[in-house]
Amino acid sequence: MAWFGVGYAVHHLPSTVHRLMSRTQQILQTVPTFFKYLLVGLVVVFISFLFPKHAKFQYNFEEGQRWMYDDLKAPFDFAILKSDTEIKQETEIFDAEFSPYYKREPQKTEDGLNRFQQLFAKKIIASGDDSTFIEVIENQNNYKQFGRVVLSNLYERGVIDLIPEHQNRGNLFKIRVTHKNTVETPAQNFYDNRKATEFIIDTLPESGLAMPGFLTGPLQESLIPNIIYDEVQTEKHYKEEKSDKITPSRDIVRQGDVIVYKGNIITGEINQQLLSLKNAYEQNITKEKNPLWVLFGYFLLTALIMSVFVGFLRMNERHIFDDFRQLIFVLMWIVVFSLVVYLAVKSGINLLLYAIPFCIIPVVIKNFHNARLAFFTHIVIVLIASFLSPLGYEFTFVQILAGIVAILANVRTRYMNLFFRSMLYILLVYSLAFFGLSLIKEGSIMNLGFRPHGLVHICLLVNVFLTLLAYPLIPLLERIFGFTSEITLVELTDLDKPLLRDMSIKAPGTLQHSLQVANLSEAAAKAINANALLVKVAALYHDIGKTLHPLNFIENQNNGNPHDDTSDLESAKAIIEHITEGEKMAKKAGLPEIITNFISTHHGTTRVEYFYRQHLEKYPDEETDESQFRYPGPKPQTKEQAILMVADSVEAAAKSIKQPTEQTINDLVDNIVSGKIKQQQFTDCNLSFSELEICKGVLKKLLKSIHHVRIEYPDEKKN
Repeated sequence: MAWFGVGYAVHHLPSTVHRLMSRTQQILQTVPTFFKYLLVGLVVVFISFLFPKHAKFQYNFEEGQRWMYDDLKAPFDFAILKSDTEIKQETEIFDAEFSPYYKREPQKTEDGLNRFQQLFAKKIIASGDDSTFIEVIENQNNYKQFGRVVLSNLYERGVIDLIPEHQNRGNLFKIRVTHKNTVETPAQNFYDNRKATEFIIDTLPESGLAMPGFLTGPLQESLIPNIIYDEVQTEKHYKEEKSDKITPSRDIVRQGDVIVYKGNIITGEINQQLLSLKNAYEQNITKEKNPLWVLFGYFLLTALIMSVFVGFLRMNERHIFDDFRQLIFVLMWIVVFSLVVYLAVKSGINLLLYAIPFCIIPVVIKNFHNARLAFFTHIVIVLIASFLSPLGYEFTFVQILAGIVAILANVRTRYMNLFFRSMLYILLVYSLAFFGLSLIKEGSIMNLGFRPHGLVHICLLVNVFLTLLAYPLIPLLERIFGFTSEITLVELTDLDKPLLRDMSIKAPGTLQHSLQVANLSEAAAKAINANALLVKVAALYHDIGKTLHPLNFIENQNNGNPHDDTSDLESAKAIIEHITEGEKMAKKAGLPEIITNFISTHHGTTRVEYFYRQHLEKYPDEETDESQFRYPGPKPQTKEQAILMVADSVEAAAKSIKQPTEQTINDLVDNIVSGKIKQQQFTDCNLSFSELEICKGVLKKLLKSIHHVRIEYPDEKKN
């Protein structure tokens, strides 16, 4: 599909644009809380003005379904409006019978006669001394006089110039000529160009002239229509006569008359009466009510929905509310889809509402955030759309159900086959939901016809097709709002990326360490349903700072250790430096901010323990500034960052075990995790103790496999 290329092009924007966007994102992150609430308030006001300004008709109904309310009696007298089909049929009949206006222009008659005289005179001169035309030349006055009589007879009856749309209206077609008297006259009573030519050819032989054919050419060339189309009069009388003959209503329902009984099927006639009542209610009854109160009611409901939504963000997704750009991102969907629903309703074609791809919302939001936020945002949008649309509970039910399926289907935009499969799931749920609702309405599968069910399914196909726009939207939104998608993360796992390629050349030991940490982190994240792909990518890049001075780190050392010639403090600074330098390298290379954060937090605020202890042993009597041996932090802020911290530590420590056994590996993992807890490294993240235990179990199992630890079987001789 063509738009998939759009996503790729946007994803690879020039670095200048990328830096500009990054700067904009940094500014948005510092917006005061007041402006966040102001933004939410503006959204509420904007949506409120999209609602109708009249009181809402209290019944939902559809032709073919049962009337589920009590018996409905007419609350007042109202006219039964004609249906669109009736109006169309009456208009077609009126158009076929309407007589258009033409006007007779005497000046055209004079122009035609004058033109004949000029053409006749030219032909006489051209004949010259030709003996063939001596008769005509000698009696030219007689010839000229007869020609004028023929033309005068034609113009007296009328030479008409029919416009193209009137040329095929048949023999019964009548026109009205505005001159002295305006009467309806069949168009065939006038001469058109063909009939006028036939009249000339038939009349000339009866002239008694010796050479009547001499006049044929000048007469035919002199034909100028003197009856032409009068557009002004036609338009004027068309509107007047149409408004007189085609009335918008056809009957009256009196106050107290029963329109429909409870449980009855809404037939075409009953449906038209209900539509007429709804129209009369909204136009007449609403006039007696203050539209400001209606507007305030919609404002109140919208404010209530948005207040609950903001409360959800503050309690469960605080980082989104605190970050202005992320708040804009979420509110943007509410505004856009409210506007789209408003435009669809305004078009008058309610079925268009089923073509709106609401499932884009959970697909895109879940890709950047989580299923909980995606679901809550989808519910808020559907609730607002339900107030805007006239489709009732069915619309709300189907859209909520489809949104849930879009979340449960686990749409993965990085896998095209899974992405398209998820779209099929959404289409299937839409179809089955409407099939079930149709059975409820019709009561039998035999009563299901193409209208309107087939049209609904066509709209649903368009809906799912438009949902595919989520694919190119993701990289576009990623660049605009500074998010990171799975597509980007997958690209970053390519070992041919510049940073990873440099690491493989300059610090191969570090690369191997990073690969092992990536495998450990990914497995642990999957076990607790964290973002496994994110932590895997972060693990690959978390030590890129080591490429500046690779020999400072034991995994890259072959002959000698540079720390033997430096103080413990200098060694600690050299080790700590890989954090700060790694951050600089990541920002320069344009790595996503979320990956850079892993570089900053994977050691948290722990100490460079080896050199710190060694320094204490060398200088037991001196006061040591512990902060000089601590990493700058911050501590892990998310589950994924905490997982990487643990995996990084246990992988490095496991290499120091000379003869690894099951017990030594278990003790190693337990000790490292306990040490992190004692140093309060997990206080800022949402990793629970139960999740931490699960991660420990996964890490122990994988480390045993990596180090080929075998189970110690009991000695059979002792039994």
